[in-house]
Amino acid sequence: MTAQEAQSQNVSAPPVHEGIRLEKVVINIGVGKSGEPLEKAKAVLKAITGSKKIWERKAKDTIRDFGVRKNDTIAVAVTLRGKDADAFLRRGFKAMGMKLKSSSVSGRTFSAGITEHILLPGAKYDPKLGVFGMDITTTLERPGYRVARRKRRPGRIGKRAAISSQDTIDFISSNYGVEVV
Repeated sequence: MTAQEAQSQNVSAPPVHEGIRLEKVVINIGVGKSGEPLEKAKAVLKAITGSKKIWERKAKDTIRDFGVRKNDTIAVAVTLRGKDADAFLRRGFKAMGMKLKSSSVSGRTFSAGITEHILLPGAKYDPKLGVFGMDITTTLERPGYRVARRKRRPGRIGKRAAISSQDTIDFISSNYGVEVV
């Protein structure tokens, strides 16, 4: 029902900004050093997600105690969108025991960690690669959020259209059956 039809029938139309959806899921494996361990992490990420577009992250600062220099490649990450993101997030929640801390939710994003990638359903242990932990960061959006990202005449997201932490918790609970504690 369009807004004009609703106005002619004296029925309130649903707000344009109602439907919350999954924008992206970013999976990050931080190794802490470059070389062979980084290549193994890249292979694990490729096997788990099935994505070929894996990008590397570099160190922002030098940390002598850890032996990390500025601009050293120390992590690998991949961004998933659409059906791939939804499928991976469901697997990730199963690996976390269908629970998420409320402190992990901040506005329209939430993050969680998995200690071992072999906890994911369908992941197999390969002794040549080893075991890696990972961080999963998820971002939600509503229709109209492109306004803030577009190149020509970008706008702001209004307060009424913004996604609150409670909206995020409701979305997680209803769509994925996850208990937020």
